[in-house]
Amino acid sequence: MHVNTGLTPRVSAIMGALIADSAALGLHWLYDPDRIAQIEKTKGLVFLQPEPANYVDAKGFFAHGSKAAGDASGYGEICLLALKHLAVHGEFNRIAFQSEFRNHFGPGGAYRGYIDAPTRLTLLKLIPLTPEDFPEVSGADDDQLAAFATVPAITAAHGGPLDALLEKIERVVRLTNHNDTAVVAAKYAASVLYSVLDGNPINEALARSLPLAGEKLASSLSEAINTETLNSVAAAARFGSACHVSEGLPVIVHIVNHAESFQQAVEANIRAGGDSCGRAIMLGAISAAQAAMQNDVDGTIPLSWLAKYNNLSTAADACVSL
Repeated sequence: MHVNTGLTPRVSAIMGALIADSAALGLHWLYDPDRIAQIEKTKGLVFLQPEPANYVDAKGFFAHGSKAAGDASGYGEICLLALKHLAVHGEFNRIAFQSEFRNHFGPGGAYRGYIDAPTRLTLLKLIPLTPEDFPEVSGADDDQLAAFATVPAITAAHGGPLDALLEKIERVVRLTNHNDTAVVAAKYAASVLYSVLDGNPINEALARSLPLAGEKLASSLSEAINTETLNSVAAAARFGSACHVSEGLPVIVHIVNHAESFQQAVEANIRAGGDSCGRAIMLGAISAAQAAMQNDVDGTIPLSWLAKYNNLSTAADACVSL
């Protein structure tokens, strides 16, 4: 169901990230597009209950046995944590965020679920220390898609020039992903979202931001931008569907450049398989922001999808406070 939810473009960006992540959870890390296509015929694609049976005799990793339909992946949890942090503090506070990250994901914290490598290695640095001793750079040397998790909230809450945003993105990303490729990818993604929120169409935002992508990413991103039609399965086969930003970012670019709605983008992302939740954060933010900027009711986040997200009340309260 598509109705005018009244979400501003900035709130749409944040909610788009959270909803896209949650929608993909049920088939996350299933690296088998044929199996995903079979499941779609009988169960659909979005907000599925994670079930180990879907992964039997298929390439994939079942990680979410403790989760229910409508929950968030670890990426979505970091995204929500960043949103709540900004709602409380107004501006990003490094030590406070590191403390909140450790308290949420660490021993005794509220988080229940799979802990990926960058999160685990970051926790190992933070757990032995007092907050006063937290380093300015606490992240792992890891280029995985967790680097994108804070970007929608940081970008949507930013009210200044792009250069200031990019400096902030680097500081925040290095708290979990102290890796140059991860930082460059996050800056590119933030620039695209910033440009969309500034009123530019997605295709222009993608192209204008290319100078930020660096040599390692620019070629594949240019290729992704120049694909002619939406085919997320083919894009994932071409660029990769695993957790690295060098694989996930071109797939994101391909999908958001061609999808005609938030729903189509999210479903195409899930069909591509692999680390669909990792890609979902930026893909959902950009697609939802674009629809809101264009006042496109048919292209925005479906109301029924918002209702399926188990953390909607918490996220909505944080958005109001922010």
